[in-house]
Amino acid sequence: MIAATRPPVSLPSRLLLAGECLSHGEPILIYDAPDREGETDLVVLAERATPELVRLLRKDAGGLLCVAIPDELRRRIGLPFQSEMLELSEPRFPALRALRRQDLQYDVRSAFGVTVNHRTNFTGVPDSDRATTIRALGELARDAPVLTDLELMHRFTSEFSSPGHVPILYAAPGLVLERKGHTELAISLARMTGLSEAAVVCEMLGDSGGPRSPEAARRYAETHGWVFLEGREIHRAWPAWSG
Repeated sequence: MIAATRPPVSLPSRLLLAGECLSHGEPILIYDAPDREGETDLVVLAERATPELVRLLRKDAGGLLCVAIPDELRRRIGLPFQSEMLELSEPRFPALRALRRQDLQYDVRSAFGVTVNHRTNFTGVPDSDRATTIRALGELARDAPVLTDLELMHRFTSEFSSPGHVPILYAAPGLVLERKGHTELAISLARMTGLSEAAVVCEMLGDSGGPRSPEAARRYAETHGWVFLEGREIHRAWPAWSG
C-alpha cells in the first residue's frame, strides 16, 4: 500500500492515504451507508484508468462502470441529466412518461447523465476501449480549470461520441452536504485531496447476485492491501475542510 506523502493539515490520515493511493492508480473501496444503498463501490481515479483496472472492476466488482464528475464540469460543458432527456422526448414518445422513474427509494433524483465512447473506440466495449474513454474523461477534468467554457465543450464534443458504453454520473452541486451517494463521496474525496475530479465507481456484487456485504468488501480490501472507507468518514471531514 502506498504511504501518504503530502498531507493537508485538516484531513484525517485515512483520507490522505486514500487520495495518495488513487493518485498512483490504486483502487480504493467506499461503503456508502446502511440507510442508503448499503453498497460498497470499487473506485479508481479516471485519469489513471488502464485496461487492467477496467478488467479488475468488471471481474472483482461486477456492477456498472460509471464515471462521476462534479456538477460544475457538467454545467460548463452543457450536459443534461438522462431524466431531462427523457422528459424532453415525451411529447414524441409518450411511453417515456411511464418509464421515467420518479419513485427512487434511496434518493430524490438519479445522477445518470449521457453515455459516451471515445471517438477512437471501435465498439467501446473492450477493456482497452473503455479505459481509453475513462482516461480521456479524467484528463478533461484535470485540464478543465485552465480551459475556457468554449474550449472545454469543443474538446468534449471532439473527443467523445454518444450514445456510448461509459455512463457519466453528475455529482450534486453541494456534494456530500446535499447528496450522499458514491458519486458525491468519490468527487468530495478527490477535491479534498487535490486530485482531478473524475472517478470511476463500480458497485461490488456478492455471489448471491445482491450487493456484497460490507464485511466481505472489507475483507477483500484487506486481502489486497487497499483502503476501505466508510461514507461517514468523508461526510465528517468535508465541513472542516471546506470551511
